[in-house]
Amino acid sequence: MISDRYVFSGDGMLLANSETVQNIKRVMGSDMKRFLLFVVCLGACLWPLPASAAGAEETIRKGETLDLPRCIAIALSRHPDIRAAAGSLRAGESRIGQARAGYYPQVNGSAGYSRTDPTTSAGEVYDSYSSRVSLSQNLYDFGKTATQVKIQEFNRDSTRSELEYIRTQVSFGVKQAYFELLRAGRNRDVSREMVGQFQHHLDQASAFFEVGTKPKFDVTKAEVDLSNAKLNLIKAENAFRLARVALNSAMGLPEAPDYDVADQLSSRLVEVDLDETIRKAYDRRSDLKAIAEMRRSLEQSIELARKSDYPTIAGNAGYGWGGGSFPLDQGWSFGAEVSVPLFSGFSTKYKVAEAQANLDVLTANEAFLRQTIDQDVRKAWLNLREAAERGVAAELIVRQVMENLELANGRYAAGVGSPIEVTDALVATSNAKTAQISALYDYKLAQSSLEKAAGAP
Repeated sequence: MISDRYVFSGDGMLLANSETVQNIKRVMGSDMKRFLLFVVCLGACLWPLPASAAGAEETIRKGETLDLPRCIAIALSRHPDIRAAAGSLRAGESRIGQARAGYYPQVNGSAGYSRTDPTTSAGEVYDSYSSRVSLSQNLYDFGKTATQVKIQEFNRDSTRSELEYIRTQVSFGVKQAYFELLRAGRNRDVSREMVGQFQHHLDQASAFFEVGTKPKFDVTKAEVDLSNAKLNLIKAENAFRLARVALNSAMGLPEAPDYDVADQLSSRLVEVDLDETIRKAYDRRSDLKAIAEMRRSLEQSIELARKSDYPTIAGNAGYGWGGGSFPLDQGWSFGAEVSVPLFSGFSTKYKVAEAQANLDVLTANEAFLRQTIDQDVRKAWLNLREAAERGVAAELIVRQVMENLELANGRYAAGVGSPIEVTDALVATSNAKTAQISALYDYKLAQSSLEKAAGAP
């Protein structure tokens, strides 16, 4: 669109003022095809960023510090698994409406035209016109429609429970990825600290070698140890980057900008009543609720299959026009119809048997799920206690190895210690700190697993 002063694209984007347009026309000549091509190219250059990248930038600001609840909230609003489950729930709502359609009258209209041209010369060519509006209403079907509605309502409720279960799964995935990123970050910090420690040891060994108080072996060994520490740092940094990718995926934001996460690794043992937790799990687990709703649906399916041999009573009415010339003749009709299935080849019997077999399968699956829930809760409960106890022991070990490292460094600085003592002390320190970090991670993961197994939101 060209105004007196400006040129706008179809979506209202300002392209240029009238003076610019005149300059473009002078440069390009009167060939409008070339001018339109220029406009298209200019629009392509000004095209906005893809929606996914723009959406990610709006959801997370670059440099923002995210805590765990924020990450979970992002995942619950953007994760594709949740959107898919929500779509399935909407489809279930629509199927309820389809089932309820049997309560309403069915209205149909038709119109037709035919021309008859006999093959014999004695015949007469004639036209035929017809049109009709008909109405039918289910009067009584012995509860078939009501049962179909109940089946779809139970299916909808089962789908809603499945949605809640998927939300729980997504939340747990975010927690797992979040704590893994924290562990990777702490391990990277330990690796950086070790590089600094080994660098300091190398500087010490080099200084002692220059003044002749230590042999060349000390320097060479310190250089090897430093190289190994740098190698471990490279691996730790890559593990941190991979953990960030995993968290982005868990949140449903693969193109998320750079951000920080709040360090929430801790291991404070909380007493949990195992039997009470198992009881709550049976009451709250959404996947168990989904199976319960599906069982009710299958019970109604058995009832519907048994009603296949029941009669159906329907009313009908119609009004139509017909004839070979205008004005057409008119007529109307109304009545009622009783439809009684007399013999269907034993199909009702097999439908009932199939529905009963499906119910038996679901009942067995429900029993297996209850066993799985019991196992999941007990396993998470035991892992929680073990990780908490291991965290206490690891904390003590870290204090001990730090004291040992201080002694080893002091002995070497005094000229009475060997480089092997320093290396062993540094490796022990690294291992102890890594073990402590793993204990903290395992505790948080076990705690999240216990919440998930217990059906906590």
